[in-house]
Amino acid sequence: MKNTPINRFEIRELSQDEGSGWFITFPDLPGCISDGDTIEEAIENGADAEKAWLEANAEWQTEERSGKLNIRIPKSVHRQLANQAYRESVSINTLIVSYLSSAVSNR
Repeated sequence: MKNTPINRFEIRELSQDEGSGWFITFPDLPGCISDGDTIEEAIENGADAEKAWLEANAEWQTEERSGKLNIRIPKSVHRQLANQAYRESVSINTLIVSYLSSAVSNR
């Protein structure tokens, strides 16, 4: 395998309904995903996606943006987010950024 990711990743087999193959995600890099026909191909493609994500993030970080958002949410919503973040082994902030990233990219 020529390319391997440097960040923690998760990989799972896709069902036939999902198109078959393997799906790779990076829990600490919101929206960074890839796939492949084999595990090895998914990991190599994931490494390429990771590199592109890190480069784009570095460019975004240099722009004049605070990157900070303060909001108040109900305790029940916070509890649900905390439970989901725990199940996915990520921080609440990472989970929320992932949700926001998915919502924005789907528009």
